[in-house]
Amino acid sequence: MKNKKLNAVHVWKQFEDLLAPRLRLSVYDRAVYYNLVRHSQLEGKRRLHFSIPWLAQNIGLTVGPVRDSVRRFIDHGVFRLLHRSSQGHVIEVRLPDEIPAVRGHRISAGGPAGLPSGATLDDLDFLHTRARRQAIHAREAGVCFYCLRRIPRGARSLDHVVPRVESGRNSYRNLVSCCLECNSRKRQRSAGDYVRWLYREGRLTAGELIGRLRALKALAAGKLRPRVFQWGGERKQRGRGNK
Repeated sequence: MKNKKLNAVHVWKQFEDLLAPRLRLSVYDRAVYYNLVRHSQLEGKRRLHFSIPWLAQNIGLTVGPVRDSVRRFIDHGVFRLLHRSSQGHVIEVRLPDEIPAVRGHRISAGGPAGLPSGATLDDLDFLHTRARRQAIHAREAGVCFYCLRRIPRGARSLDHVVPRVESGRNSYRNLVSCCLECNSRKRQRSAGDYVRWLYREGRLTAGELIGRLRALKALAAGKLRPRVFQWGGERKQRGRGNK
């Protein structure tokens, strides 16, 4: 039976909006996936026989990172390994909506307030609208996440715990409300290193340092969820902004 023509834009959206953030994929992972999809699904076939050196040469990377990415994708069910030998791998390349990590969270253009149908809190870009940005600020209750100083409303900023240059997401798990000074001083340091620096500088007590490190773990684990806001309220805010 002839394969159904792929909607490349739909596949790209599912990969970037759902699969990549859920699996915390790197730029290397993205290059590997897109290249193998191009040589399989986009050519009307699911199965692909390839070698790691061939793939590495195709995308201009060394063998090590490419091998690691392929293993990661196999472990997560993105690729189904059918055969492996000295001649290379034979895999079934799955599209995002065929992968367990994404199944049930398919993207649709018709969700409420422009959101994906069935979207969860983990799927949302918290820099996308004012309502979502305010939800992060409200979670911290006017206190800098890093130095614990109370900050005036007009001096608050949002910081990526994992920097954008390291594929940090706009997720509630990766965004915190902080003072402008901490936003500027942290730069590309890891959040853990930064709060330890604050302790060495006398800006945090030993107890506060322990609390901040625990808070970072809780944030990454999804335990510091912003208060649920009404989609209708978000729509009203967006509507007022468009007037």
